[in-house]
Amino acid sequence: MTALWIAAALLVAGFAGWPVTALVFRLARTIDDKADAATAAEEARRAAEDPSADVTVDGTHAETQNVDGELTAPADVPSSADSASLPAPSQRILRGGAIIGVLERLGVCLAILTGQPVAIAYIVAIKGLGRFAELKETPVAAERFIIGTLTSMLWAAGTAAVVKVLFLS
Repeated sequence: MTALWIAAALLVAGFAGWPVTALVFRLARTIDDKADAATAAEEARRAAEDPSADVTVDGTHAETQNVDGELTAPADVPSSADSASLPAPSQRILRGGAIIGVLERLGVCLAILTGQPVAIAYIVAIKGLGRFAELKETPVAAERFIIGTLTSMLWAAGTAAVVKVLFLS
């Protein structure tokens, strides 16, 4: 019966953790979008109140024309210097993350069920070292890595703890 509970815990931790992680990513994106909208609204309010603002915006054109007749790019279009640091649209950030996440959750759950919590440090170290170069280059990837790792580990640890306390004591 113990083997059955361990197998159930591994299945729940490993494979049911993906929707939980996706939900947390969606929640984080919603919070970021609301914060960005609030910041944009505050900047627009400040610009409207600023008597020295000499820029007029025509909603039908993609560019902005100031009083001197010079054309400038709209604020939401990144400059060529900014776009060099962003990944190309066809380039995926943190490739293989779903498979790595399943393996991570299985490892964390198994480490807790077998009473070897030190193994969790090895899992985190291997995952961090494997992604180091990509995380160093892309701040968005680093944030996604942290959110995903914490969510996965908490799900796996919680699943293992519940099974261990309720069914394996």
